Amino acid sequence: MLRFALLQGGLALSLLLPTAPAVAQQAPQLDLPRTEITAGMHRIDAQVAATARQREIGLMYRREMPAHEGMLFAFPELGVQCFWMKNTPLALTAAFVADDGRIVNLANMQPHSEESHCSSEPVRYVLEMNQGWFAKRGLKAGSKLAGAPFGAPR
Repeated sequence: MLRFALLQGGLALSLLLPTAPAVAQQAPQLDLPRTEITAGMHRIDAQVAATARQREIGLMYRREMPAHEGMLFAFPELGVQCFWMKNTPLALTAAFVADDGRIVNLANMQPHSEESHCSSEPVRYVLEMNQGWFAKRGLKAGSKLAGAPFGAPR
């Protein structure tokens, strides 16, 4: 049947193909599970992107985010994690985080940029916050985050 459609009418096939991108996410994902993370006395309400699809969408299409909110990307395996900002209108800072909550490195990322920003060592977690959030609180590489993803709260 598919062969007939290909031979008899490219129109039938062309009507099917454009529907694939329409299924793609075009709105921010706002319904992810949440976890509380702390950085010293600072509390973060983080959405958790734990599946491949959730991590792929991340904070795309999000136009604003409250100062105390962020997104924690949780990967099943340790690895050098790299992020970019395609379809993301917010300026963000990515904290690449070790299993024990130690910030390995930070990367400021510009809206809609396809420049890649990577962890300086293998990590399982990446926390994205509004750009400047970490700097305003004096958090840098070596600072510790606490919460359920990083073991028992400290």
